[in-house]
Amino acid sequence: MKPRAHHTDSSSIKSISSEDVSTQQHYHGNMCCSAEAKNPAFKRGRQLQQMQMIILPFIPILALIVQTSYEMIEIVSYRMEVTEIENQVTMATDLGKVVTRLQQERSDVAFHIYTNGMTLRRNLNDTFLETDLALDNMSSWPDISIRTIQPNNGEVTWLNMSEFRETLQEFRANISTEDSTVPQILRWYTTANAALLEHLTNQIKDANKSGVWRFLLSFKNLLRSIESLDISSVYGINYYGRGYLKPDSYIKYVQHDILGRDLLNGSLHFVPSLKVIYRNITLTMRSYGNITQWSKTIQKNLRREGNVADARSYYESMAYYIDELRKLQRALRSIIRNEVQKVLQSADNMETFGIAILVVVLIVSPIIIILVRNAAATIQLYAINLAHKAKELKREKRKSDSLLFQMLPPTVATQLKQAQTVPAEYYSAVTIFFSDIVGFTEIAAECTPLEVVSFLNAIYRMFDERIECYDVYKIETIGDSYMVASGLPVKNGNKHVAEIATMALDLLDASGYFSIPHKANEPVQIRCGIHTGPVVAGIVGTKMPRYCLFGDTVNTASRMESTGEALKIHISAEMNEALVKVGGFKTEHRGLIDVKGKGLMDTYWLTCKEGATPNNSHGEVAWFADMKPVYLKIV
Repeated sequence: MKPRAHHTDSSSIKSISSEDVSTQQHYHGNMCCSAEAKNPAFKRGRQLQQMQMIILPFIPILALIVQTSYEMIEIVSYRMEVTEIENQVTMATDLGKVVTRLQQERSDVAFHIYTNGMTLRRNLNDTFLETDLALDNMSSWPDISIRTIQPNNGEVTWLNMSEFRETLQEFRANISTEDSTVPQILRWYTTANAALLEHLTNQIKDANKSGVWRFLLSFKNLLRSIESLDISSVYGINYYGRGYLKPDSYIKYVQHDILGRDLLNGSLHFVPSLKVIYRNITLTMRSYGNITQWSKTIQKNLRREGNVADARSYYESMAYYIDELRKLQRALRSIIRNEVQKVLQSADNMETFGIAILVVVLIVSPIIIILVRNAAATIQLYAINLAHKAKELKREKRKSDSLLFQMLPPTVATQLKQAQTVPAEYYSAVTIFFSDIVGFTEIAAECTPLEVVSFLNAIYRMFDERIECYDVYKIETIGDSYMVASGLPVKNGNKHVAEIATMALDLLDASGYFSIPHKANEPVQIRCGIHTGPVVAGIVGTKMPRYCLFGDTVNTASRMESTGEALKIHISAEMNEALVKVGGFKTEHRGLIDVKGKGLMDTYWLTCKEGATPNNSHGEVAWFADMKPVYLKIV
């Protein structure tokens, strides 16, 4: 059954194993190289796939290495920045000490001039010595620009350490109570401190990537606050010593006093922990309330008699207050140093952690690559074995499908495989054929079981081959009974009548070429019956499902066969009417016969097709000799 076998193969599993692919690729010429690269059945394909599986996990590993390296660079850069901040803090601390000593020196020199040489707190030589010691302790001297003190010059010069100290010594030597004035003193010291503080500001504002910036900014504001308050105190000494401030001096006092207090508030705002220290300072200072009152008095700038005692008291209180602010500055330096150490420790920890991650990644990467390579090799070996199994499974699937399609109609078998259940179906018009072997009981009694089976197998193999030429479906064989139907499971209109009739004539003609066992000269005789009508068809059973037909049409066709005669085709009146409508067949009227379970029925004999002789209605059977059985003679 060649056409149906082709259909069965096409409806089987569509999976293609690697061996099938390799077999097909052998005939594709130029496509062979690319196919080998994709097919794991080839060595080259396995190598390429293994390389791909190794490269794929290596990409995130490489990305992790790059990311870790980049983070290490960032950490090192951050650490260098923090180290630079530490250097800046050291530089700012040393520079702040110099500014502090210059501020003290300015106050002492100004008070010395105001009091006509009186030294209230310390000797000027001691003050100069402390400033020189602060300059000696400078680790490095910044390049600063200081505007010269000559009013008629106004040049900007760059001073190094030696030049600054020479200028400072020269300025000190020219100080006298008769020739020097407070504005000159203020201008020189203020210009120097402003240059130093400007350099300090420029250094601090570069450190904006660390959490220490607010401490540095607070430190800068505190320095400037002390500078402004110290300048305002000089003008305050002038007020109490001489009883009045000129408009320019008054404006400068107000500016520096307000600026100093604002900068102090900003410094405390940036570092809240300083508020507690400052509060303790104000609480422990007995003269803090007097300072506030003196400041208000100076801001009014009412004329009064100059009083050296009041100037001394004001100077002493302000000097003490500013000294306390310098203690606050030292506490802030300590806080900054601790914060920098914390940041450095954090940077060290981050650097250590980054190095550890990088080392772990570099160690683990080869291990991962080796494991992936082994896993890829295992998967490829499993894939090859699976391909072989898939091919074997496909081969067995074809066999099982072929066997299933022999047992059941292909459409029904496909539906049964897909849906597991096939509902029964009603067919309004089908034609059913029955046949059996005349005298089969006697033949079976004279033969061995093997001979009986061989005899039936030879005849029905021939029948099975012949019915492939027609649009019919073999229902079953029970003993020597052979059942065929047309018009189901696929409906074919009115063709089922002619198909069954032609097939019956063909089978009847072909059966004459077989001999009865042990009777070589006596041909086999079969008896046939046909009827057409409605039936119900469906699958019965689950262990060995069978496609069965039900209805009176089946019973009537079976009665036509059992009440027929040897070498004749017995048909019902309904079948005869159908043949008349179709045309092309010759029938003979048999008459009324008594049919068991049906009563009297008018039946006919199907003799031949029009234009054919009764003895050869379908042509010669040329292949019967290959199916002729060999029998053993019973002794």
